[in-house]
Amino acid sequence: MQLEKQKKPNARKLLLKLLGSRDNIQMNASAAVRVGALFGISENNIRVTLTRLQSAQLITLVERGFYKLGDKGIRFAKEIHQWREDEDGLVPWQNDWVVAQTSTLPKSDKKQLRNNERALKLLGMRKLTNDVYLRPNNFSGGAGEVRDKLYTLGLSRKALVFSASDFDTKAHSRAMGLWSYLKLEALYKDGCIEIEESLARLTSLPLEEATKESYVIGDRALYHLVFDPLLPSPLADVAMRERYRNLVKRYDDAGAQIWHRFLNQN
Repeated sequence: MQLEKQKKPNARKLLLKLLGSRDNIQMNASAAVRVGALFGISENNIRVTLTRLQSAQLITLVERGFYKLGDKGIRFAKEIHQWREDEDGLVPWQNDWVVAQTSTLPKSDKKQLRNNERALKLLGMRKLTNDVYLRPNNFSGGAGEVRDKLYTLGLSRKALVFSASDFDTKAHSRAMGLWSYLKLEALYKDGCIEIEESLARLTSLPLEEATKESYVIGDRALYHLVFDPLLPSPLADVAMRERYRNLVKRYDDAGAQIWHRFLNQN
């Protein structure tokens, strides 16, 4: 197990993810401080973060000094949990592509450039040539769905997003290899092993250790799924991905139960 190699989580991310892990979770300040202590985050850091999250309307104070997600926080949580349904929106691939063409976008707006890069990465788009990004067209809503998702995620609406097919042999061959660096099959296989081993271990660990482990391993798995490009066969082992995703769902449920016990202990 490699928990000690994991970076200390950001207090803001930690609290939002825990409050958003299930519907209607509430947490008081003392419980939040105990959560922070698990990861070496100071009490002052946690309390300042709670105040800032409340000011940003990401959390709200309810009765008896308990916090829960605010309206903006609920939207954040929905984005996090989208991975649970992503696989349901896929269709068999017909060897065509969704292309995003960004040559018309200004290069001077650095913030927009970062937003563009993040949106393209989140949708599994890879650069084929300068200013041309693509992914397999295997979402049920086709190019229109990908376009809407990209714009929602922050891609400039000046970018052109469309479907394409009938690439020449050289371009098609290059496109087929754009995701090989991700080594997805190994990621799914290793991820399954890590989660199965942790599931077998969690029930025998002291509550604090189980709480920390479930967060660290669960967070790592969720990162992989959030940034998974959802490639079709033969670009990815779809059966192995489905097995990994189902294990992560099981682990996420187990982790939520552990955190519920931790947050509600006296």
